[in-house]
Parts: sequence; structure tokens; C-alpha cells
Amino acid sequence: IAAAQRAADRKRMIERLQQAQDPLAKEYERAAAHAETASRVARTSGQYPLLARGDLNLYSLFVERAARLVKPGGIVGLLTPSGIAADLGASEFFRSVATSGRLAALLDFENKKVFFPDIDSRFKFSVFVFGGPARRFEKAQCAFFLHSVADLDGPERVFALGPADFSRVNPNTGTAPVFRTRRDAAITTAIYERLPVLVDRSGKQARSVWPLRYVRMFDMTNDSALFRTRDELEREGFYPVAGRVWKRGQVEYVPLYEGKMVQMYDHRAASIVVHPDNLHRPAQPEPATLQRHQDPTWLPAPQFFVAIEEVSLPHRWVLCFKDVTAPTNRRTMIAAAAPAAGFGNTLALLLPDEGAREAYSWWAPLLLANLNAFVFDFVARQKVQGQHLNLYIVEQLPVVPACRFAEHVGRRPIGDFVREHVLALSYTATDLEPFARDLGYEGNPFPWDEEDRRHRMARLDALFFLLYGVDRSDADYILNQFPIVREDDERDFGRFLTRDLILAYMNALAAGDVVSIVRVG
Repeated sequence: IAAAQRAADRKRMIERLQQAQDPLAKEYERAAAHAETASRVARTSGQYPLLARGDLNLYSLFVERAARLVKPGGIVGLLTPSGIAADLGASEFFRSVATSGRLAALLDFENKKVFFPDIDSRFKFSVFVFGGPARRFEKAQCAFFLHSVADLDGPERVFALGPADFSRVNPNTGTAPVFRTRRDAAITTAIYERLPVLVDRSGKQARSVWPLRYVRMFDMTNDSALFRTRDELEREGFYPVAGRVWKRGQVEYVPLYEGKMVQMYDHRAASIVVHPDNLHRPAQPEPATLQRHQDPTWLPAPQFFVAIEEVSLPHRWVLCFKDVTAPTNRRTMIAAAAPAAGFGNTLALLLPDEGAREAYSWWAPLLLANLNAFVFDFVARQKVQGQHLNLYIVEQLPVVPACRFAEHVGRRPIGDFVREHVLALSYTATDLEPFARDLGYEGNPFPWDEEDRRHRMARLDALFFLLYGVDRSDADYILNQFPIVREDDERDFGRFLTRDLILAYMNALAAGDVVSIVRVG
């Protein structure tokens, strides 16, 4: 049952156990009742008003219990998962501690199989020290991504943050930023002084830089009864037609996109292959080859399909980004334009708000470029502590406001420059023709040319460093905080080519040159 591909399948199998009066069904019912009772007690007892919300986690109840038991002038020190300072469900509690001066220390460690060998190496935990209601600390000692206790001796790794620092960098939630070094803190706080966050909810009324709304279309677990595999569709009499669509008379099923299928400016990054013997992660991506990328008619194979009547989109294409991520991945924010289809919760959508549909074709490509910029990614890494790029994190990230895109780089409006490059990077397949037409382009898909793509992305990154007010020295530092990008470049090119191109294009754009192709090395 645990190995079943969908939650709906597991539910049916459990029902069959119950109908057969299998003893295992009774054990399951007892365990489910126990979990439900424990959850109800935590939520209704009045003992955990701040942390008994959302999906309950036992550790958070211990934290809140400690906060209630400590004397007014006392102090609490705990080892907890790092989510206590970063998760949305814990934000009200953490804000009450961090922004009131009660936080004494927050020292964040990556497990790396060093501290707890039986726990996933990616697991993060914190030394969390805070005072009672009457205890105050002028500054909290903070450090993040530590790999050993000895790291605490490094003067660049440990720094002090005051109550105002937490509210400035995360105005909506007051959760903790994840600065690895003092320089990270200095660069990030300076960016926040220059640029607005995507959506500011700190006041009575939310203020958004772009007229957008966040959508999670299908939950991969709760909505799994709506999904069909290719084999199931064939058995039900469906047949494939253009665009990976399956049809039976007037009924159509369209692909269900998942985060695994998408990379930066690329909605055709991988097909999904199911390995039933892999209990925990049966569905794995099969990356598209260069040959497939160079074929504008090739489309990736999804794991599931969903009836088109279940899909409701205001546009023929969408701006999406990957929800599952980590601050230690090659890149943390990965966004793309994708054709209208079904989308699982691992691929979040940013759609136009009501009344802003016509303008979507203008601003969505600009936001797409902003999301994929290294400088945006750098700031995002200061916020992500788990494996998800949640909405509350994205909303609190700084973005370039619309007015800046009306300015010029050389003789060209910045908006036109950005849209041109986003179009060429995204429109490499026939199924994104609606995207190209909405941007005013009537030609065929752009050839998938690795060298051309490298230069276009470097130009965009250089531009956004300038728009964020980041100089070459800090840009160099930021790019070196992406070690997997650097290692891949050094393996493939013998040098950190991505960095060298971006720094060179910063000089070119600062001089107003939007035409020349820079050569480095």
C-alpha cells in the first residue's frame, strides 16, 4: 500500500482491507485515531496557541511548552529543527521572540551525517536560545549553515542581529534570514534598502510590485484521483494527438507538469520515468538530451495527464517556478514560461490578477528574467531553510519595480532588452508559440544554441546586478556563492566562465553597449 503511486490508489487499497476485515485494517484505524486525537488535543487545549497550526510537528509543541514554563527572567536553550525560525507556521511565535529582543542565539547547523548519522544529510537544526517574557538581549548571536562546532570560532561566520534586522529583511513574517557570513548580511540588507519586496503585507493593505496572484493548481496527493497515466488512458480508449494531448471523442487529457520537468527558461528539461521499486521517490526525471532540445517539436513525457476541463487558466501560457529546492542546490530559484496545461503543486504559477490579464504579456517576461537572475537567487538563499520555496518566502524577496524597465540601457528601453532575451531563451519549441505571439514575434522557434543561451543569460544577469545596485566586487562575491555552477564551469571550460562573462557584460552594459558579444579568456 505504501508503494502505491497515488493517494487515491492507497485509499482504495485500505478500503479493500477494511471490507475484508483484515487485522491490518484494525491496526491502521487505531493508529489513525491516535494521531487524530493527539492533533485535536494540541489544537484545542489552549496550551499551544501559536505553534499548533497547519501540519503539526511534535518538536514545535515542545518549544511552545518551554516558552510557557520558563520564568519571566529565565532562559531556554533547545536543539530544534531549523524550521522554528523559517517556517510560516512558526512565524508568529518566532516573530514574538526575535522582534521583541528575547532572542539570545540562533545557531544553524547542516547535519551532513556528522552530528546524527541516521538522519538525512540535508537536515538542518538549530541551537535556539531565548529568554522569558521579561528577559531581553540587545543583539542575538546568529550563524547559519555551520558544519561543525569549530565553525563558531570563525569571526565571519558568527554575527549579531538586532530586533529591527529581522523585521526589515522579512517584513511580512519576521522569520530569520539565513546569512552565511557578515558580508552576506551586509549585501542583502543594502539591497533591501534600495528595492521593494514583491508583495509587502506589513501594512493594513498588501502592496504588490506586479499585479499577480499565486496559484497551486493540483495537489499531487489530494488530487491524485484526477490523474491518469498513459497506460490507463490507452486502456480507456484514448489516443495521442499533437502536443502530448490524449483524446477520446470530445474528451481531452493534457500533460500534468511537475517541477522535475522544468529548468531555467526551459519547459522541456526532462521527462518523468517511474521506477516502481523505488518506494519513496518512484518518479524520477530523465533529462532531455541536446539532440532533443534542438528539435523544436520534441516534448517531454509527463508522469500523469489530467482532463482539460479540470484546468482553468486565463492565458495560453504561464509563468511558473519550482517549489522543491534547497539553498545548497545548483540554483535555488528556477522559473520558466510554459504552455497552458495541468500543473502539480511542485510547480507554482504566478498568474495575472483580475483586471490585469492584458498586461500579463508585458510584465510576466520581465518578472521571469528577474526571478532567474543570480542576484535574486542570492537573496532567496538567505531565506530558504528547508526544501521548499514557499509563497511567503517569494513575496518577501526584493524585485526591480516596473518604473525601472522604462529606463534605458544604451539607447534601448530596458524592458525591450529584457523581453527580447527572454523570448529567445524560452521560445525554443512549437508548443510555446502563443507566448511568442503575445510578445509580438511571428517567427519560428529559436534554435537551441548552448553558446547563444550562455551569452543571453549572462547579459540578463549583468543587467540585474546593475539594477540591484550591486557593484563588480560584490557581484564577483555573489557568483562565488554558487559552488556547483563554478565547479561545473571549471570542469567543462577550465575556468569559471559564467562569472567571467557576467562581469564582462556588466562593463559593457554600464558603457551602454547592448550589441557586442564579449569574449573572455
